[in-house]
Formats: sequence, C-alpha cells, structure tokens
Amino acid sequence: MDGTRPTNLLYDKAAYHDFLRRNKAVVCALSASYISTFAGYPLDSLKSRLQTTKTPITVPRLAAIVYREEGVVGFYRGLWIPLMTIRAASFTIYTRTKEYFRDHHTLQRDSIIDASLVGGVSGAMSGALISFGSARERQLEYAIAQSKGLQMLKPPGTMEAVKDIFRANGVAWTLHGVPLHFVRDTMGTALYFLEYDGMRHLLGRDRSGEQGPTPAWLPIHPSIVPFFCGSLSGVTSWALIYPLDVVKTKVQQRALAGEKYRGPWETFYRLIRGPDPANPKPFLAGMTRIYRGLGVSAVRSITTHGLLWTFFDLVSNYIDRLPE
Repeated sequence: MDGTRPTNLLYDKAAYHDFLRRNKAVVCALSASYISTFAGYPLDSLKSRLQTTKTPITVPRLAAIVYREEGVVGFYRGLWIPLMTIRAASFTIYTRTKEYFRDHHTLQRDSIIDASLVGGVSGAMSGALISFGSARERQLEYAIAQSKGLQMLKPPGTMEAVKDIFRANGVAWTLHGVPLHFVRDTMGTALYFLEYDGMRHLLGRDRSGEQGPTPAWLPIHPSIVPFFCGSLSGVTSWALIYPLDVVKTKVQQRALAGEKYRGPWETFYRLIRGPDPANPKPFLAGMTRIYRGLGVSAVRSITTHGLLWTFFDLVSNYIDRLPE
C-alpha cells in the first residue's frame, strides 16, 4: 500500500466533481430528460394512438382499452428510444450551441430579442440533428393494423416492430415522412426554445443564466419559473405545430400500409374538408379532427416540459455549487 488515493470517480470526490463540471450539459440533459420522459410517456403514447385511430374515442376509454389488453407495459412500449437518444441529445445540442454564441460574443445583449434568437437558433440546430432518430414505429404498427382492419391485441416491441416493417417494406420505409419529420422537429424545437428563453428573460433570468427576482406583474417564486416557462412554451409551441404532426403521421401510416401515396397538402386538405370534394365537411369540423388528441398532448406538455426544466435547473445549480 503506497497510501495514494484512488483515481476512480466513485472514490475521488474531486475527480467526480470535475467530471460533472466538464460534462454539465450532458449530465443535466440526461438526468432531467429521463425523469420527465418517464412521467409523460404514457400521455404521449395515448396522443399518438388518438391520431391514428379512425373512430372517435375518449381518452379515458382508450386508456382503459390499452390497460386491459396490454397492461401498464402498453403505455411504455418503445420508451427506450426517447430515453436513449431524442431528448437528451436535443438538450445537449441546445446547450452547446448557446455556449458557442456566448464564447463568440454573439447575440449577447441584455434584451429579450437576443435571448429569444439564441434559444431559437439553438433549438433549430438540435431539432434538425435529431429529427432522423425520433420516429416512433410503435404507433405506426397500430396504424397499419387499423388501416387493414386487423385487431392488434398485443403489438410487438420496438425492435420487433422495426424488423417487421423492414421485412415488409424494405429500406424505402425509412424515407417515408422524413422531410415532414425534419420540418416538424426543426420548426417545433426552434419555436419551443425561442419561447422558453424569451420567457425566462422576461421573468428575471440574466444572460449569464442566473435567476433574479421575478417582475412585479407576475410575482411567483423563482423556483417555480422553470416549470411555468417550460409548461407554457411546451403547450403553445406544440399547439402551433400539431397539424403538421398529424399530417406526418397520416403520410407515414398510408405508406407503411402499402396504400396510394398522398402528399402533405392533399392529406391536410382531406383531413380538413373530407374525402369527397363535392361534399366538403365544415371547416370547424375538420379542425376539430386535426386537433383530436391535443388535450392529452397539452397535459403531457405541462407535465414533461415543466418537470424537465425544473430538474434541469436543479441539477445545473447543484453542479455550480460543487466545491472546487
């Protein structure tokens, strides 16, 4: 025994703290995304099922059917995909892009415009780079079964679904909906982060990231600010991008079911006005169909995005307070 301290992170506190500081963005993103994704994933699963079903059904009834036929596991089918890739990668890219702007002294004025633009550009970067990895084939399996009039009592797991789709459709299936997916993720993520960073600036956060007192017109406790801004930006940005998400899902559903291809505009028009041009449906009825499932999406957004930013800030502040 030479008396030297082990260099393993589990035993060396100084090395452990240094590791956390050097990888702050990744640690914050992973820890916050795991918690928020697990909390909101059942609602996300229900939302996607509502989008692909052809007959109106209430959320409680759909949840009861899923639970009866699949159990609790049915609400978390495919969970490992967003846990391993999507949200953690998104926040890591977002944080790194903001650091790039800060290090190059770009858009660093103490104004809501600069704060929002940095958030928007960072969000667009993260959305564009992760868009190809965020397809959810578990909902598409349901769509295929429904479009062919089949009853899928227990859908396959994520890897089984990928293998089945690949065997049935070949490599071409990976390209269906990719442009729409890219546009949706880029626009949606850019709008989301633009709103969030703009609201955080309005509610007292300075450009260095420190949260100050909230303004007199919204006297809430500073600890609630991340949850409030995350929930509001998540709901509003998703409501604006929701029609594109529905169109993307329908395009992929038809492609994977082997049906005749319909472009995004044709799909959108048929969703709004119905399949018969001579007897179009009322516009409001079509919009109601487009936004079916938005209610559960709003609840999901409040839960996941509120928790996400709350834990993101908690972990970030914890790392900042670590002893040197």
